[in-house]
Amino acid sequence: MLIISGLAGTPTDNSLSKKERKFATEHMKSTKADVINAVKGLTDAQLNYKATPESWSAKECVYHIAISEKNLWAMLEGSLKSAPNPEKRAEIKMTDEQVATMIENRITKVKTFEPFEPKNTPYKTLDEALSYFKTTRADHIKYLKSTSEDLRNHVVQFPFGWMDCYQLSIFISGHSNRHSQQINEIKADPGYPK
Repeated sequence: MLIISGLAGTPTDNSLSKKERKFATEHMKSTKADVINAVKGLTDAQLNYKATPESWSAKECVYHIAISEKNLWAMLEGSLKSAPNPEKRAEIKMTDEQVATMIENRITKVKTFEPFEPKNTPYKTLDEALSYFKTTRADHIKYLKSTSEDLRNHVVQFPFGWMDCYQLSIFISGHSNRHSQQINEIKADPGYPK
């Protein structure tokens, strides 16, 4: 898929270091496992439980994780199809570690954009959303293991600041961790079905 989309790249001096590759791929693998384990063996009642009428269920969290994986990676691909913009690196105010910590921090609540809302996803079942997430995440891990694209010199802007495409890959995997934590919070609610 990545070869077809033109993201396989050609060797450059700006490709990721072994340390960067290892961190990104391990982070992607572990956060993928966290999502799968968070919903493993849950009943329909448990998957659909909401602590409040406005909050999300575990199933809705998975729908959101899957659509976010798709949309955020599309942003990364779009940036890589554009010319590098290394002059924007000066706008980046966060380290790689700060990006991971910021997105995984559940203390600060953020309302998602409308296209990322569970109700606006194409998934009809948990299995469909999980299958999409697993396949897509496997593709992203494979890409990060082998890409020679210059992820550091393609910089994108978010409402909270600028990051390069390598940091965006960390943001994507950290985002799924954020919502695995949310699923675990739902499961810890006193009214959660046992």
